[in-house]
Amino acid sequence: MSAPSEPRPLRVVVIDHTAKPGGAELALVRLCRHLDSREFQVRAVLFEEGPLIGLLDAAGVPVDVVHLDAAVRKRSRGDLGSVAALRASLDLPAFVVRLSRVVRELDPDVVHTTSLKADVLGGAAGRLAGRPVVWYLHDRIADDYLPRPVVRILRVLARHVPRRLIVNSRATSDTVGRRDAVVAYPGLEPSQVAALAPARAGTPLVGIVGRIGPTKGQLEFVRAAQRVLDAAPAARFVIAGAPLFGAEDYARAVEEEINVLGLSDRIELLGHVDAVSVLLDRLAVLVHASPVPEPFGQVVVEAMARSVPVVATDRGGVPEILRDGAELLGELVEPGDVDAIAAAVVRILGDPDGAAKRADRARESVVRRFSVAQTARVVERVWEDAARGR
Repeated sequence: MSAPSEPRPLRVVVIDHTAKPGGAELALVRLCRHLDSREFQVRAVLFEEGPLIGLLDAAGVPVDVVHLDAAVRKRSRGDLGSVAALRASLDLPAFVVRLSRVVRELDPDVVHTTSLKADVLGGAAGRLAGRPVVWYLHDRIADDYLPRPVVRILRVLARHVPRRLIVNSRATSDTVGRRDAVVAYPGLEPSQVAALAPARAGTPLVGIVGRIGPTKGQLEFVRAAQRVLDAAPAARFVIAGAPLFGAEDYARAVEEEINVLGLSDRIELLGHVDAVSVLLDRLAVLVHASPVPEPFGQVVVEAMARSVPVVATDRGGVPEILRDGAELLGELVEPGDVDAIAAAVVRILGDPDGAAKRADRARESVVRRFSVAQTARVVERVWEDAARGR
């Protein structure tokens, strides 16, 4: 009598539309590093070539590329409902068929999608291939974030396409309309958490970190910087990040605003920064200035993990991060309120000892609530449920 065979790992195909390392993509890489490789075998499918391929490969995830027309792939959230977008979408049925063939060849137990375009196209391909689909939503499905017709379509699809739905915050879940949505906060690697609060001395440095774009608030940051200097003339400012997803015009507007306000000697544009933790360790304050509610707020968690005092906008997923029970671990301000941003920064600079103590408590909170190991366990359970038809 032969011995029973070992159960094979559950096979998962992860689909993302981009190969650029945005926040959701970097969260995906961290997630893949912390999955149980004995139980889960992951392969990725992207719609373009790019840096994400190397990052996934280093995390042990092989990648296939199914090329999507750049006219569709590069559409921003804001123009998804435009006439140009509709014209570009005429070839999408053929693309979905091609993608579904690749999915069938890879023969996964679960198809997992991790961006809005991948949710729609990869979700359709997964269903066409007869595989259960899991969406991991990193975007709020709301009128202040997406065109209204797109919101209506996505909410219908979210109810019917994915067997299971993961969201990156309760704020995102509230915009979807599925009671069975599971929250999996995009957690941090242990290496991203400071063992001890870094020593910060000298000129106070205030920064905003993240891709440059109109939903991220770099213009608001520049205008707030001018007001901060009235009360704290020694302060200096940095903007770290590069424009992605068609935001080059906005990046030029940020540079122009710096020049118009005469702040070119006070604000440094760093461009893309790989060593984010090293930069955060230099900051006296991290500003999150998004004028629209963000689904999560990854940089807020990263700053808290380095004991950096945080000023952030009080909408979307950010309050979930900064509130730990009854305690508020940073300064929350109204979105778009430049005066409030500046006043909060000045308060922190004026009380460095108090700000440092609160920032240390914030770091401890991150360790408890936002580890990538926790994220991985939640996602693994959802995959198992989806594969079993629950």
